[in-house]
Amino acid sequence: MATTLTTGRPWRVILLFAVPLLIGNVVQQLYQFADTIVVGRHLGVDALAAVGATGSLLFLLLGFAWGMTSGFAIPTAQAFGARDYARVRRSVASGAILTGITTVVITVVAPLIARPVLQLLQTPSVLLDQATVFTQVSFLGAGATMFFNFFAAIIRAIGDSRTPLVFLTVACGLNVVLVLLFVGVLEFGVAGAALATVVSQAVSVLLCLEYVRRRVPVLHVHRGDWRVSRGDLALHLRLGLPMGFQASIIAIGTLTVQVALNRLGADAVAAYTTASRVDSIAVAFLQSLGLAVSMYAAQNLGGRRPDRIRRGVVQATGMAIVISLALGALLIGFGTQMVRIFIGSGSDEVVHLAHLMLIVNGVSYCALGVLFVLRGALQGIGHTFIPTATGVIELVMRVAAAIVLGALMGYVGVVMSNPLAWLGAAALLIPAYVREHRRLAKLPVAPELATETSAIAVIGPTDGSMVVDAVITQPVPVVARRRLRRKVGAGR
Repeated sequence: MATTLTTGRPWRVILLFAVPLLIGNVVQQLYQFADTIVVGRHLGVDALAAVGATGSLLFLLLGFAWGMTSGFAIPTAQAFGARDYARVRRSVASGAILTGITTVVITVVAPLIARPVLQLLQTPSVLLDQATVFTQVSFLGAGATMFFNFFAAIIRAIGDSRTPLVFLTVACGLNVVLVLLFVGVLEFGVAGAALATVVSQAVSVLLCLEYVRRRVPVLHVHRGDWRVSRGDLALHLRLGLPMGFQASIIAIGTLTVQVALNRLGADAVAAYTTASRVDSIAVAFLQSLGLAVSMYAAQNLGGRRPDRIRRGVVQATGMAIVISLALGALLIGFGTQMVRIFIGSGSDEVVHLAHLMLIVNGVSYCALGVLFVLRGALQGIGHTFIPTATGVIELVMRVAAAIVLGALMGYVGVVMSNPLAWLGAAALLIPAYVREHRRLAKLPVAPELATETSAIAVIGPTDGSMVVDAVITQPVPVVARRRLRRKVGAGR
Protein backbone atom coordinates (compact mmCIF):
# COMPACT_ATOMS: atom_id res chain seq x y z
CA MET A 1 0.00 0.00 0.00
CA ALA A 2 1.32 3.44 -0.91
CA THR A 3 1.91 5.49 2.25
CA THR A 4 3.07 9.04 2.84
CA LEU A 5 6.08 9.48 5.14
CA THR A 6 5.44 13.21 5.53
CA THR A 7 3.14 12.87 8.55
CA GLY A 8 3.27 11.16 11.93
CA ARG A 9 5.98 11.03 14.58
CA PRO A 10 9.31 10.85 12.74
CA TRP A 11 10.91 8.07 14.82
CA ARG A 12 7.79 5.94 14.58
CA VAL A 13 7.39 6.48 10.82
CA ILE A 14 11.05 5.61 10.20
CA LEU A 15 10.97 2.57 12.48
CA LEU A 16 7.76 1.17 10.98
CA PHE A 17 9.19 1.67 7.50
CA ALA A 18 12.54 0.15 8.49
CA VAL A 19 11.22 -3.03 10.11
CA PRO A 20 10.03 -4.63 6.84
CA LEU A 21 13.30 -3.52 5.23
CA LEU A 22 15.20 -5.20 8.03
CA ILE A 23 13.25 -8.42 7.74
CA GLY A 24 13.67 -8.24 3.97
CA ASN A 25 17.43 -7.77 4.30
CA VAL A 26 17.63 -10.70 6.68
CA VAL A 27 15.56 -12.83 4.32
CA GLN A 28 17.79 -11.80 1.43
CA GLN A 29 20.81 -12.90 3.42
CA LEU A 30 19.18 -16.32 3.63
CA TYR A 31 19.90 -16.69 -0.09
CA GLN A 32 23.58 -16.59 0.77
CA PHE A 33 23.09 -18.59 3.95
CA ALA A 34 21.45 -21.41 2.02
CA ASP A 35 24.27 -21.38 -0.53
CA THR A 36 26.93 -21.36 2.17
CA ILE A 37 25.43 -24.11 4.32
CA VAL A 38 24.65 -26.45 1.42
CA VAL A 39 27.94 -25.80 -0.40
CA GLY A 40 29.99 -26.11 2.79
CA ARG A 41 28.36 -29.33 3.96
CA HIS A 42 27.80 -31.05 0.58
CA LEU A 43 30.79 -29.88 -1.46
CA GLY A 44 33.42 -29.21 1.20
CA VAL A 45 35.59 -26.36 2.48
CA ASP A 46 37.29 -25.76 -0.90
CA ALA A 47 33.95 -25.20 -2.61
CA LEU A 48 32.90 -22.89 0.25
CA ALA A 49 36.12 -20.93 -0.14
CA ALA A 50 35.61 -20.76 -3.93
CA VAL A 51 32.16 -19.20 -3.46
CA GLY A 52 33.63 -16.82 -0.90
CA ALA A 53 36.41 -15.82 -3.28
CA THR A 54 33.79 -14.49 -5.73
CA GLY A 55 32.11 -12.20 -3.22
CA SER A 56 34.23 -9.11 -3.85
CA LEU A 57 33.98 -9.36 -7.64
CA LEU A 58 30.22 -9.89 -7.55
CA PHE A 59 29.84 -6.96 -5.19
CA LEU A 60 31.92 -4.76 -7.49
CA LEU A 61 29.41 -5.02 -10.35
CA LEU A 62 26.16 -6.11 -8.72
CA GLY A 63 26.77 -3.72 -5.83
CA PHE A 64 27.08 -0.94 -8.38
CA ALA A 65 23.77 -2.02 -9.88
CA TRP A 66 22.10 -2.15 -6.47
CA GLY A 67 23.33 1.32 -5.50
CA MET A 68 22.35 2.80 -8.85
CA THR A 69 18.80 1.42 -8.85
CA SER A 70 18.34 2.68 -5.29
CA GLY A 71 19.39 6.11 -6.51
CA PHE A 72 16.84 5.93 -9.33
CA ALA A 73 14.09 5.67 -6.70
CA ILE A 74 14.98 8.95 -4.97
CA PRO A 75 13.31 11.17 -7.64
CA THR A 76 10.30 8.83 -7.43
CA ALA A 77 10.06 9.36 -3.67
CA GLN A 78 10.48 13.12 -4.01
CA ALA A 79 7.74 13.29 -6.64
CA PHE A 80 5.43 11.14 -4.53
CA GLY A 81 6.05 13.36 -1.50
CA ALA A 82 5.08 16.35 -3.64
CA ARG A 83 1.99 14.44 -4.90
CA ASP A 84 3.11 14.96 -8.50
CA TYR A 85 1.95 11.61 -9.90
CA ALA A 86 2.80 12.39 -13.52
CA ARG A 87 6.39 12.96 -12.42
CA VAL A 88 6.26 9.69 -10.47
CA ARG A 89 5.42 7.80 -13.66
CA ARG A 90 8.14 9.54 -15.67
CA SER A 91 10.62 8.69 -12.93
CA VAL A 92 9.64 5.01 -13.09
CA ALA A 93 10.04 5.00 -16.88
CA SER A 94 13.44 6.70 -16.71
CA GLY A 95 14.70 4.28 -14.08
CA ALA A 96 13.44 1.25 -16.00
CA ILE A 97 15.20 2.36 -19.20
CA LEU A 98 18.51 2.94 -17.43
CA THR A 99 18.22 -0.33 -15.49
CA GLY A 100 17.64 -2.23 -18.74
CA ILE A 101 20.69 -0.70 -20.41
CA THR A 102 22.90 -1.52 -17.42
CA THR A 103 21.59 -5.09 -17.32
CA VAL A 104 22.56 -5.69 -20.95
CA VAL A 105 26.09 -4.39 -20.39
CA ILE A 106 26.70 -6.50 -17.26
CA THR A 107 25.18 -9.67 -18.75
CA VAL A 108 27.31 -9.47 -21.90
CA VAL A 109 30.63 -8.23 -20.55
CA ALA A 110 30.96 -9.56 -16.99
CA PRO A 111 30.96 -13.34 -17.74
CA LEU A 112 33.77 -12.82 -20.26
CA ILE A 113 36.09 -11.10 -17.79
CA ALA A 114 35.26 -13.25 -14.74
CA ARG A 115 38.19 -15.68 -14.91
CA PRO A 116 40.89 -13.10 -15.81
CA VAL A 117 39.77 -10.86 -12.96
CA LEU A 118 39.75 -13.75 -10.48
CA GLN A 119 43.30 -14.59 -11.59
CA LEU A 120 44.27 -10.94 -11.16
CA LEU A 121 42.92 -11.17 -7.62
CA GLN A 122 45.33 -14.07 -7.02
CA THR A 123 42.55 -16.55 -6.31
CA PRO A 124 44.23 -19.82 -5.24
CA SER A 125 44.48 -22.21 -8.18
CA VAL A 126 42.61 -24.92 -6.29
CA LEU A 127 39.60 -22.58 -6.09
CA LEU A 128 39.79 -20.90 -9.50
CA ASP A 129 37.64 -23.23 -11.63
CA GLN A 130 34.72 -23.37 -9.19
CA ALA A 131 34.95 -19.65 -8.47
CA THR A 132 34.80 -18.87 -12.20
CA VAL A 133 31.71 -21.01 -12.76
CA PHE A 134 29.88 -19.48 -9.79
CA THR A 135 30.71 -15.96 -10.97
CA GLN A 136 29.69 -16.52 -14.58
CA VAL A 137 26.31 -18.02 -13.71
CA SER A 138 25.64 -15.16 -11.28
CA PHE A 139 26.47 -12.54 -13.90
CA LEU A 140 24.39 -14.23 -16.60
CA GLY A 141 21.41 -13.88 -14.26
CA ALA A 142 22.20 -10.28 -13.37
CA GLY A 143 18.98 -9.08 -14.98
CA ALA A 144 16.91 -10.76 -12.27
CA THR A 145 18.92 -9.07 -9.51
CA MET A 146 18.88 -5.69 -11.26
CA PHE A 147 15.17 -5.51 -11.91
CA PHE A 148 14.13 -6.88 -8.55
CA ASN A 149 16.25 -4.22 -6.85
CA PHE A 150 14.70 -1.57 -9.08
CA PHE A 151 11.09 -2.65 -8.58
CA ALA A 152 11.59 -3.04 -4.85
CA ALA A 153 13.14 0.44 -4.70
CA ILE A 154 10.27 2.20 -6.48
CA ILE A 155 7.68 0.36 -4.39
CA ARG A 156 9.51 1.52 -1.26
CA ALA A 157 9.71 5.03 -2.71
CA ILE A 158 5.92 5.36 -2.40
CA GLY A 159 6.08 4.31 1.23
CA ASP A 160 5.45 0.56 0.90
CA SER A 161 8.27 -1.43 2.48
CA ARG A 162 6.14 -4.48 3.27
CA THR A 163 5.38 -5.81 -0.19
CA PRO A 164 9.03 -6.35 -1.24
CA LEU A 165 9.45 -8.28 2.01
CA VAL A 166 6.64 -10.66 1.07
CA PHE A 167 8.16 -11.33 -2.33
CA LEU A 168 11.63 -11.81 -0.86
CA THR A 169 10.27 -14.33 1.62
CA VAL A 170 8.62 -16.34 -1.15
CA ALA A 171 11.77 -16.22 -3.25
CA CYS A 172 13.94 -17.23 -0.29
CA GLY A 173 11.84 -20.30 0.38
CA LEU A 174 12.09 -21.21 -3.29
CA ASN A 175 15.85 -20.65 -3.19
CA VAL A 176 16.30 -23.07 -0.30
CA VAL A 177 14.37 -25.76 -2.18
CA LEU A 178 16.25 -25.16 -5.42
CA VAL A 179 19.73 -25.10 -3.92
CA LEU A 180 19.04 -28.42 -2.21
CA LEU A 181 17.74 -29.78 -5.52
CA PHE A 182 20.48 -28.42 -7.78
CA VAL A 183 23.43 -29.09 -5.45
CA GLY A 184 22.30 -31.97 -3.25
CA VAL A 185 20.21 -34.04 -5.70
CA LEU A 186 21.18 -33.07 -9.25
CA GLU A 187 24.84 -32.45 -8.28
CA PHE A 188 25.27 -29.29 -10.34
CA GLY A 189 28.05 -28.19 -7.98
CA VAL A 190 28.62 -24.50 -7.24
CA ALA A 191 26.84 -23.62 -10.49
CA GLY A 192 23.67 -25.04 -8.97
CA ALA A 193 23.96 -22.72 -5.96
CA ALA A 194 24.27 -19.68 -8.22
CA LEU A 195 21.46 -20.86 -10.50
CA ALA A 196 19.10 -21.34 -7.55
CA THR A 197 19.56 -17.71 -6.53
CA VAL A 198 19.04 -16.42 -10.08
CA VAL A 199 15.82 -18.39 -10.60
CA SER A 200 14.47 -17.32 -7.21
CA GLN A 201 15.09 -13.64 -7.87
CA ALA A 202 13.52 -13.95 -11.33
CA VAL A 203 10.36 -15.20 -9.63
CA SER A 204 10.42 -12.18 -7.31
CA VAL A 205 10.60 -9.88 -10.35
CA LEU A 206 7.45 -11.44 -11.78
CA LEU A 207 5.70 -11.06 -8.43
CA CYS A 208 6.61 -7.35 -8.33
CA LEU A 209 5.28 -6.77 -11.84
CA GLU A 210 1.99 -8.49 -11.10
CA TYR A 211 1.57 -6.60 -7.84
CA VAL A 212 2.15 -3.22 -9.50
CA ARG A 213 -0.27 -4.13 -12.30
CA ARG A 214 -3.04 -5.12 -9.91
CA ARG A 215 -2.59 -2.90 -6.87
CA VAL A 216 -0.45 0.19 -7.51
CA PRO A 217 -2.00 2.41 -10.20
CA VAL A 218 0.25 5.31 -9.25
CA LEU A 219 3.18 3.35 -10.75
CA HIS A 220 1.42 2.43 -13.99
CA VAL A 221 3.52 3.85 -16.81
CA HIS A 222 1.51 5.03 -19.82
CA ARG A 223 2.77 5.05 -23.38
CA GLY A 224 3.49 8.76 -23.26
CA ASP A 225 5.51 8.42 -20.06
CA TRP A 226 8.17 6.40 -21.92
CA ARG A 227 9.04 9.51 -23.95
CA VAL A 228 11.39 10.70 -21.25
CA SER A 229 13.53 13.75 -21.75
CA ARG A 230 17.28 14.07 -21.46
CA GLY A 231 16.65 16.05 -18.30
CA ASP A 232 14.75 13.14 -16.75
CA LEU A 233 17.54 10.68 -17.57
CA ALA A 234 20.21 13.14 -16.42
CA LEU A 235 18.47 13.63 -13.07
CA HIS A 236 18.30 9.89 -12.43
CA LEU A 237 21.90 9.38 -13.50
CA ARG A 238 23.00 12.28 -11.30
CA LEU A 239 21.58 10.50 -8.26
CA GLY A 240 22.00 6.88 -9.36
CA LEU A 241 25.57 6.88 -10.64
CA PRO A 242 27.18 8.33 -7.49
CA MET A 243 25.35 5.76 -5.35
CA GLY A 244 26.49 3.02 -7.72
CA PHE A 245 30.05 4.31 -7.81
CA GLN A 246 30.01 4.57 -4.03
CA ALA A 247 29.18 0.87 -3.79
CA SER A 248 31.83 0.04 -6.39
CA ILE A 249 34.46 2.11 -4.61
CA ILE A 250 33.72 0.18 -1.44
CA ALA A 251 33.90 -3.04 -3.46
CA ILE A 252 37.35 -2.13 -4.80
CA GLY A 253 38.53 -1.88 -1.22
CA THR A 254 36.92 -5.25 -0.55
CA LEU A 255 38.78 -6.67 -3.55
CA THR A 256 42.04 -5.53 -1.99
CA VAL A 257 41.05 -7.32 1.19
CA GLN A 258 40.28 -10.43 -0.88
CA VAL A 259 43.76 -10.36 -2.42
CA ALA A 260 45.33 -10.14 1.03
CA LEU A 261 43.17 -13.03 2.24
CA ASN A 262 44.04 -15.16 -0.78
CA ARG A 263 47.71 -14.80 0.13
CA LEU A 264 46.96 -16.11 3.62
CA GLY A 265 45.47 -19.37 2.30
CA ALA A 266 42.18 -21.24 2.09
CA ASP A 267 41.53 -21.24 5.88
CA ALA A 268 41.67 -17.44 6.00
CA VAL A 269 39.34 -17.16 3.00
CA ALA A 270 36.88 -19.65 4.48
CA ALA A 271 36.94 -17.91 7.87
CA TYR A 272 36.38 -14.46 6.39
CA THR A 273 33.59 -15.80 4.15
CA THR A 274 31.80 -17.47 7.04
CA ALA A 275 32.19 -14.49 9.38
CA SER A 276 30.91 -12.20 6.63
CA ARG A 277 27.70 -14.23 6.42
CA VAL A 278 27.07 -13.74 10.14
CA ASP A 279 28.21 -10.11 10.06
CA SER A 280 25.87 -9.37 7.15
CA ILE A 281 22.85 -10.05 9.35
CA ALA A 282 23.99 -7.45 11.86
CA VAL A 283 24.83 -4.97 9.11
CA ALA A 284 21.35 -5.53 7.64
CA PHE A 285 19.78 -3.99 10.77
CA LEU A 286 21.71 -0.76 10.34
CA GLN A 287 21.51 -0.72 6.55
CA SER A 288 17.72 -0.99 6.75
CA LEU A 289 17.56 2.01 9.05
CA GLY A 290 19.72 4.03 6.66
CA LEU A 291 17.55 3.13 3.66
CA ALA A 292 14.42 4.06 5.61
CA VAL A 293 15.94 7.45 6.44
CA SER A 294 16.79 7.97 2.75
CA MET A 295 13.19 7.42 1.60
CA TYR A 296 11.87 9.42 4.56
CA ALA A 297 14.11 12.38 3.74
CA ALA A 298 13.25 12.23 0.02
CA GLN A 299 9.48 12.25 0.58
CA ASN A 300 9.70 15.05 3.14
CA LEU A 301 11.91 17.11 0.86
CA GLY A 302 9.30 16.76 -1.89
CA GLY A 303 6.58 17.61 0.63
CA ARG A 304 8.53 20.69 1.83
CA ARG A 305 8.97 19.47 5.41
CA PRO A 306 12.62 20.23 6.31
CA ASP A 307 11.62 20.36 9.98
CA ARG A 308 10.60 16.70 9.84
CA ILE A 309 13.87 15.75 8.14
CA ARG A 310 15.86 17.33 10.98
CA ARG A 311 13.87 15.63 13.74
CA GLY A 312 13.81 12.29 11.96
CA VAL A 313 17.56 12.10 11.39
CA VAL A 314 18.36 12.94 15.02
CA GLN A 315 15.94 10.31 16.27
CA ALA A 316 17.16 7.71 13.77
CA THR A 317 20.77 8.30 14.84
CA GLY A 318 19.81 7.55 18.44
CA MET A 319 18.08 4.34 17.37
CA ALA A 320 21.14 3.32 15.33
CA ILE A 321 23.48 3.70 18.32
CA VAL A 322 21.26 1.61 20.60
CA ILE A 323 20.88 -1.13 17.98
CA SER A 324 24.64 -1.12 17.30
CA LEU A 325 25.51 -1.69 20.94
CA ALA A 326 23.08 -4.61 21.19
CA LEU A 327 24.31 -6.23 17.97
CA GLY A 328 27.96 -5.88 18.94
CA ALA A 329 27.36 -7.58 22.28
CA LEU A 330 25.45 -10.42 20.59
CA LEU A 331 28.15 -11.19 18.03
CA ILE A 332 30.97 -10.97 20.55
CA GLY A 333 29.18 -13.24 22.99
CA PHE A 334 27.73 -15.85 20.62
CA GLY A 335 29.88 -15.58 17.49
CA THR A 336 31.39 -19.04 17.80
CA GLN A 337 28.01 -20.75 17.91
CA MET A 338 26.86 -18.75 14.87
CA VAL A 339 29.94 -19.72 12.87
CA ARG A 340 29.40 -23.41 13.70
CA ILE A 341 26.03 -23.25 11.94
CA PHE A 342 27.85 -22.97 8.63
CA ILE A 343 30.78 -25.32 8.96
CA GLY A 344 29.50 -27.81 11.52
CA SER A 345 32.42 -29.67 13.10
CA GLY A 346 34.91 -28.29 10.60
CA SER A 347 38.32 -26.76 11.27
CA ASP A 348 38.73 -25.17 14.71
CA GLU A 349 41.19 -22.72 13.17
CA VAL A 350 38.54 -21.47 10.74
CA VAL A 351 36.07 -21.03 13.62
CA HIS A 352 38.62 -19.11 15.68
CA LEU A 353 39.55 -16.77 12.84
CA ALA A 354 35.90 -16.15 11.95
CA HIS A 355 34.97 -15.28 15.54
CA LEU A 356 37.95 -12.93 15.74
CA MET A 357 36.57 -10.96 12.80
CA LEU A 358 33.14 -10.76 14.45
CA ILE A 359 34.71 -9.32 17.61
CA VAL A 360 36.64 -6.67 15.67
CA ASN A 361 33.54 -5.65 13.71
CA GLY A 362 31.19 -5.85 16.69
CA VAL A 363 33.00 -3.21 18.73
CA SER A 364 32.75 -0.79 15.78
CA TYR A 365 29.07 -1.03 14.86
CA CYS A 366 28.22 2.38 16.39
CA ALA A 367 30.33 4.08 13.72
CA LEU A 368 28.62 2.00 11.03
CA GLY A 369 25.14 2.85 12.34
CA VAL A 370 25.83 6.59 12.29
CA LEU A 371 27.38 6.20 8.84
CA PHE A 372 24.29 4.54 7.36
CA VAL A 373 21.82 7.05 8.85
CA LEU A 374 23.67 10.22 7.89
CA ARG A 375 24.59 8.94 4.45
CA GLY A 376 20.97 7.93 3.81
CA ALA A 377 19.73 11.36 4.89
CA LEU A 378 22.10 13.21 2.56
CA GLN A 379 21.25 10.91 -0.36
CA GLY A 380 17.52 11.34 0.21
CA ILE A 381 17.91 15.10 0.16
CA GLY A 382 19.74 14.80 -3.14
CA HIS A 383 23.38 15.30 -2.14
CA THR A 384 25.87 13.15 -4.00
CA PHE A 385 29.36 14.54 -3.37
CA ILE A 386 29.78 13.83 0.34
CA PRO A 387 28.29 10.30 0.23
CA THR A 388 30.60 9.49 -2.70
CA ALA A 389 33.56 11.02 -0.89
CA THR A 390 32.88 8.75 2.07
CA GLY A 391 33.16 5.82 -0.32
CA VAL A 392 36.60 7.07 -1.37
CA ILE A 393 37.62 7.30 2.27
CA GLU A 394 36.44 3.73 2.86
CA LEU A 395 38.49 2.64 -0.14
CA VAL A 396 41.65 4.32 1.13
CA MET A 397 41.25 2.94 4.63
CA ARG A 398 40.55 -0.61 3.46
CA VAL A 399 43.48 -0.64 1.05
CA ALA A 400 45.81 0.75 3.69
CA ALA A 401 44.69 -1.79 6.27
CA ALA A 402 44.91 -4.72 3.85
CA ILE A 403 48.38 -3.80 2.58
CA VAL A 404 50.08 -2.25 5.59
CA LEU A 405 48.38 -3.87 8.58
CA GLY A 406 48.00 -7.14 6.69
CA ALA A 407 51.75 -7.28 6.16
CA LEU A 408 52.47 -6.41 9.80
CA MET A 409 49.72 -8.34 11.61
CA GLY A 410 48.48 -10.95 9.12
CA TYR A 411 44.80 -11.91 9.39
CA VAL A 412 44.12 -9.50 12.27
CA GLY A 413 45.43 -6.61 10.21
CA VAL A 414 43.21 -7.54 7.27
CA VAL A 415 40.01 -7.71 9.33
CA MET A 416 40.79 -4.28 10.80
CA SER A 417 39.94 -2.85 7.37
CA ASN A 418 36.19 -2.71 8.04
CA PRO A 419 36.16 -0.70 11.30
CA LEU A 420 38.86 1.66 10.04
CA ALA A 421 36.81 2.32 6.89
CA TRP A 422 33.63 2.97 8.92
CA LEU A 423 35.37 5.34 11.32
CA GLY A 424 37.01 7.30 8.52
CA ALA A 425 33.74 7.72 6.59
CA ALA A 426 31.78 8.70 9.72
CA ALA A 427 34.40 11.35 10.52
CA LEU A 428 33.55 13.09 7.22
CA LEU A 429 29.79 12.53 7.33
CA ILE A 430 29.13 13.93 10.80
CA PRO A 431 30.34 17.52 10.16
CA ALA A 432 28.84 17.43 6.65
CA TYR A 433 25.41 16.54 7.97
CA VAL A 434 25.68 19.08 10.81
CA ARG A 435 26.06 21.80 8.19
CA GLU A 436 23.08 20.44 6.24
CA HIS A 437 21.08 20.20 9.47
CA ARG A 438 21.61 23.92 10.06
CA ARG A 439 20.71 24.75 6.46
CA LEU A 440 17.45 22.82 6.71
CA ALA A 441 16.50 24.88 9.77
CA LYS A 442 16.44 28.00 7.57
CA LEU A 443 14.15 26.55 4.89
CA PRO A 444 10.45 27.43 4.96
CA VAL A 445 7.87 24.78 5.82
CA ALA A 446 4.93 24.36 3.45
CA PRO A 447 2.02 26.13 5.23
CA GLU A 448 -0.60 23.83 3.76
CA LEU A 449 1.01 20.77 5.34
CA ALA A 450 -0.29 21.30 8.87
CA THR A 451 -1.66 17.95 9.94
CA GLU A 452 -4.68 16.54 11.71
CA THR A 453 -5.39 13.02 12.87
CA SER A 454 -7.48 11.01 10.46
CA ALA A 455 -8.51 7.40 10.05
CA ILE A 456 -8.05 7.45 6.29
CA ALA A 457 -4.96 6.44 4.33
CA VAL A 458 -4.87 7.66 0.73
CA ILE A 459 -3.01 6.95 -2.48
CA GLY A 460 -2.96 8.68 -5.81
CA PRO A 461 -4.10 6.78 -8.91
CA THR A 462 -2.90 7.54 -12.38
CA ASP A 463 -5.07 10.63 -12.78
CA GLY A 464 -3.47 12.23 -9.72
CA SER A 465 -6.63 12.35 -7.59
CA MET A 466 -7.04 10.84 -4.14
CA VAL A 467 -8.93 7.64 -3.36
CA VAL A 468 -9.43 5.51 -0.25
CA ASP A 469 -7.09 2.50 -0.12
CA ALA A 470 -7.42 1.27 3.45
CA VAL A 471 -8.58 2.39 6.85
CA ILE A 472 -5.78 2.95 9.36
CA THR A 473 -5.06 5.54 12.01
CA GLN A 474 -2.41 8.04 10.95
CA PRO A 475 -2.08 11.78 10.46
CA VAL A 476 -2.64 12.99 6.91
CA PRO A 477 -2.24 16.45 5.38
CA VAL A 478 -5.26 18.69 5.82
CA VAL A 479 -5.29 19.55 2.12
CA ALA A 480 -5.28 15.87 1.14
CA ARG A 481 -8.14 15.20 3.55
CA ARG A 482 -10.21 17.99 2.07
CA ARG A 483 -9.61 16.67 -1.44
CA LEU A 484 -10.63 13.23 -0.27
CA ARG A 485 -13.84 14.55 1.25
CA ARG A 486 -14.72 16.41 -1.95
CA LYS A 487 -14.10 13.32 -4.05
CA VAL A 488 -16.06 11.01 -1.71
CA GLY A 489 -18.87 13.58 -1.53
CA ALA A 490 -19.02 13.84 -5.30
CA GLY A 491 -19.41 10.09 -5.59
CA ARG A 492 -22.40 9.87 -3.26
